[in-house]
Amino acid sequence: MEACETRMVQTLKDLARDTDLSDSAAVLLEAPARAARERGLRLALQATLGVDLTAVPAIGVETALTIASEIGPDLSRFPSSEHFCSWLALAPGTRVSGGKTLKGRAPKRVNRVGQALRLAASTARHNRSFIGACHRARLRRLDRPRAIKATAYQLARLIYAMLTRGETYVEKGIEQFECERRDRQLRHLKHEARRFNLTLVEA
Repeated sequence: MEACETRMVQTLKDLARDTDLSDSAAVLLEAPARAARERGLRLALQATLGVDLTAVPAIGVETALTIASEIGPDLSRFPSSEHFCSWLALAPGTRVSGGKTLKGRAPKRVNRVGQALRLAASTARHNRSFIGACHRARLRRLDRPRAIKATAYQLARLIYAMLTRGETYVEKGIEQFECERRDRQLRHLKHEARRFNLTLVEA
């Protein structure tokens, strides 16, 4: 494990050679304390990728390392986030007819980044964040594998936006999720009221 960590640190240094890797980050990478080394890894990853992916809830250093090693900071070969998610095998199924999903299994593809994002999504259940709230809502209406895939898809779209636009992740919070949920419920109630020629009246 020590040999593996040494090679990983050296690789990160090589990747960040042409970027603004601070002296403090280089020192932290060599620190004996695990917490200090992890902070050094975060700084080195941020210098390599240009953004801090670990700021996204559920995405830890290991997931960010997988993204850096498998993809890197350049996503220009993917014209859109939909192409990126399809390559990750996380895009929603296209076997749909008349609004219903057709039976049959989709082709199975193995993608290391997609697998890492699925694993990250599976930890979002207890996360006190907007993404965590979204994942818990999905678990209430979907089975666990589909909820995990949907949350991994959400994470992939965030990563694409951050890497292609250089955007910083901004946490919306659970309050924002509840506000959006109430708005969706209200729109649904208004739609149902119009179907029955009724008018909603605020109490």
